[in-house]
Amino acid sequence: MPGFTPRAAAVPALATVAALLLCSCSAGAGTGTGGGETRNGPAAKSGQRLTTTLGTAKDSRGPAPEIPGARTGGTVTVANQADFPHLDPQKIYAGERYSTSLLWGRQLTQYQIVDGRPRLVGDLATDTGTSSEGGRTWTYHLKDGIAWEDGKPVTAQQVKYGIERSFAPGFEVGPVYWPQWLTGSKDRTEAVKKYGGPKKDGDLKAIETPDARTIVFHFPEPQSDVPYMAAQSSSSPVREDKDTGTGYDVKPFATGPYRIVEHKQNQSLTLERNPYWKPDTDSIRHAYPDRFEFTFGKAALNTAQEVFNGQGAGATTLTTKDELPPELIATAERDAAKRKLVVSGSRGAYTQDLYIRNDRVTDPEVRKAIHYLFPRQQARQVLGGRYAGDFATTLSSPAVVGWKKYDLYPVAPTGDIAKAKEHLAKAKAKVTRLTYAYPTESPQDDQVAQVLADAFAKAGVELVVKGLQPAAFYDELFGGDSPYDLWLSTNSVDWPTPSTLLPPSFESHLDAVSNPVRYANPAVDKELARIATIGDAQRKAEELIRLEETVMKDVPVVPFLYKSVAQFRGERIGGAAIHPIYGVPALANVYVKNS
Repeated sequence: MPGFTPRAAAVPALATVAALLLCSCSAGAGTGTGGGETRNGPAAKSGQRLTTTLGTAKDSRGPAPEIPGARTGGTVTVANQADFPHLDPQKIYAGERYSTSLLWGRQLTQYQIVDGRPRLVGDLATDTGTSSEGGRTWTYHLKDGIAWEDGKPVTAQQVKYGIERSFAPGFEVGPVYWPQWLTGSKDRTEAVKKYGGPKKDGDLKAIETPDARTIVFHFPEPQSDVPYMAAQSSSSPVREDKDTGTGYDVKPFATGPYRIVEHKQNQSLTLERNPYWKPDTDSIRHAYPDRFEFTFGKAALNTAQEVFNGQGAGATTLTTKDELPPELIATAERDAAKRKLVVSGSRGAYTQDLYIRNDRVTDPEVRKAIHYLFPRQQARQVLGGRYAGDFATTLSSPAVVGWKKYDLYPVAPTGDIAKAKEHLAKAKAKVTRLTYAYPTESPQDDQVAQVLADAFAKAGVELVVKGLQPAAFYDELFGGDSPYDLWLSTNSVDWPTPSTLLPPSFESHLDAVSNPVRYANPAVDKELARIATIGDAQRKAEELIRLEETVMKDVPVVPFLYKSVAQFRGERIGGAAIHPIYGVPALANVYVKNS
């Protein structure tokens, strides 16, 4: 869910975006039951989907507005069951990792949260960028006074180098937009044939740096969403003299308010203040705690119990990865004091859907039958009830700019067996058996599989369920050929516009990693190619949202949930609110309360 002096005259491609954003639904809220605070006061209510705005150059100036009641000092413990797979900014590609890395890393732009509402502002840059040539050229100017953890200034050339390295081998796990857009390529494979990274091919001429504080991007095609893409971690600067290759994935060099002093993989990560970070250059982050100590390896249930009971470091502990264990939901509901320790809200633009391999389940009538068979209410109850999210009827989340509510095939949350049988009867070939795969990460995964199998059996369809180790699950489902028909998937757009939903996921030429359901519709391919040439952001968003309904008539996936998140924090952790774009507690806002 990776999720904007007035500049409208100078940025024609985004002038309409601002108007669109001001009247559209956006990424979700801060805390609900958890009582967190935002920069300027209480967070928005859980489940509320807020408007995103485009900030001005004035909004981009630091320091960040103070959080009422916040204090400096103390140590925050962040207890996550698993370590981060990547810390290298060009390899980070998930909302929780984006949010956490804001403690030590900065990007060209970033989301500022004011009163629980997100707006896009300049981070390293003085604003969100200036476009020319119909959106084919974008120019950014860096702020004065931004330095690395050793005091040396951050330069435009270092931002360029960071982006260039995203083309290199080993960076396939990161976002693909810089490589694709800068080379005018359909995918990363094609892009890296044109430019293979700074160590292989030297200078990338599509990026100019006329001086140390100016960076200019030249795109072959109009790109209206560059300000959003510039907020991704792949837009972070990297110093070539500090680029230690795989070592940089363990301990990147800092530009944010904290620096990494020690990282013992799968055990701990320790952050201390970066003495060269200047608050007056940063409108995004605070640096209230003296230290952050991340611990890895302890089961989420054990950590949550310590937090609820105030044992050990529980009072100053929170989590950014692990959700409130289902075993403790009833406890939180009964006990008001414990309920205050639950940090909940909308998980950005994340949705959860039942995915269907369209090249295996080729008959639309069968896919419609699956839509009616899916027992949404029972599955959601297993996953945490209302804490899991709201029932969805659309492919995109209400957090996406220009979102439009529709319900093409209305069905009760409990399903409709009779309607499913009607569509199965219309199928070209009789279907009596389907397969469902899932990662065996928790007991709830097994329970959801059984709920689905029971529902399908009522329509005379045997659902063969197969639990797989997480690594095997992703390899099999996204690695090409797969023997499975169905699986649950949680996904998000890469930023809160529809530009990263249909185009990178539902084009027939894409591989199984990008188009895992193997959806193929020539008419949709043709429309996506036409829409890609539109330089006006508002018109592009409207066209993509309209096309979404055409896609969903084919039922390539079954909408399930607009995701919510419920996590936990100790009683002495203040400022804990769900980031409305990244969908986890925003660590750049937390502080330790007086005991």
